[in-house]
Amino acid sequence: MLEHTNPMQTDRTAAAARSRHTRRQVLRRVGAAGLGLGLLPLAPRPAQAHGETASTVTNFADVSLPPDRGQADVDVYVEATGHTLRGTFLDYWRANGAASVYGNPISEPFATSAGLYSQAFENGVFQYRAEFLDTVEPIVRLMPIGQLALDARGDRPRTDGRRQAGVSGEITGPTISGDIRAWYDFNEGPFYLGAPLSKAHTERGATAQWFEGGLLTAGANGVALAPLVTEFAARLGIDTAPVARGERPLYDELLFWTADNPNPLGDPYAPGAKWIEVSIGEQRLWAYHGDTLISTTLVSTGLDPNLTEWGLFRVRLKYPEQDLQGFTDATGEVLGFGAAPLGTIPYKVKDVPHVMYFNLDAEALHGTYWHANFGQKMSHGCVNLPLDVAEWLYGWAPLGTGVWVHD
Repeated sequence: MLEHTNPMQTDRTAAAARSRHTRRQVLRRVGAAGLGLGLLPLAPRPAQAHGETASTVTNFADVSLPPDRGQADVDVYVEATGHTLRGTFLDYWRANGAASVYGNPISEPFATSAGLYSQAFENGVFQYRAEFLDTVEPIVRLMPIGQLALDARGDRPRTDGRRQAGVSGEITGPTISGDIRAWYDFNEGPFYLGAPLSKAHTERGATAQWFEGGLLTAGANGVALAPLVTEFAARLGIDTAPVARGERPLYDELLFWTADNPNPLGDPYAPGAKWIEVSIGEQRLWAYHGDTLISTTLVSTGLDPNLTEWGLFRVRLKYPEQDLQGFTDATGEVLGFGAAPLGTIPYKVKDVPHVMYFNLDAEALHGTYWHANFGQKMSHGCVNLPLDVAEWLYGWAPLGTGVWVHD
């Protein structure tokens, strides 16, 4: 989800306007695995995944539910389709483009016959995948409905007789290229859409390609997911009947903002996935919706020997306030977190606001009250933010928001 064809807007400073690699260029040059995170090989799906259906069971006692990771604590009502959104699915939907990518919700949460907590959207079915908790991978995936849709039509996948190495390095199937490949890379296709099931062909008046998680079409209005779930909801056994709004607020992106954007630039309702770019060399952060720059700020990243890790990550755990505590050796290198063992040097910073962890090295974006030296490296590896920026970013960036850290 972390690519842009025009990285910054025209009002950038001269220093910030230096030539830099876009995410797409980096992915094509070294592959995501070379960036430290890597798009890891696709995990085996449950054996019954392609044939699973919705369940009428509303008791989730025997279903793994998303744990509390700092997701939004408000339920919203999406008036366009008459359904509610809450918790982790609401966060991942917002992070990954909301209606502009996956469409609006067309069901309430349900359990599939495979025992997966799920919710249907117009263009895909979100599923919580507990096996990816506490890994670098997203914990929400798409139900693999592509083959089901092809089977329902009596189609065979239009393969091109070749198999290629995907961005994870795994053999994934037919070639993906052109605008469809660009969309697939930008929206983390290996995680969400899975492997291709067909080669590119003409369908629905556009260039189209089938994937495990859906159908991508590339036409005059750009690349988009086809509304397969809407078309196949009945066959999947999904109840799409609207529900009452009750006391829930109507969905509005600004509903989740914990503060005003202190450096407003682009339209906060712009389409596309949310993502955050951090440049170590420029000590600067940019926040985007798709290609639209929403805000920017100076930051302070890690000092040697605790340099902030480069790579492609996502916001994975959030705390409105937390004590940051750990211990170092005599060189200042962080050895661990929590209470300090004998022979190490402890540190503790109390009441750190708006903490958003983005990798497995306990590095986070967070507010910083103990210095104002933004633009210079200052931290143990975290990305220090001005307090007003951190407060706004905490509400703007839900779980699943992409974070790209580079030179």
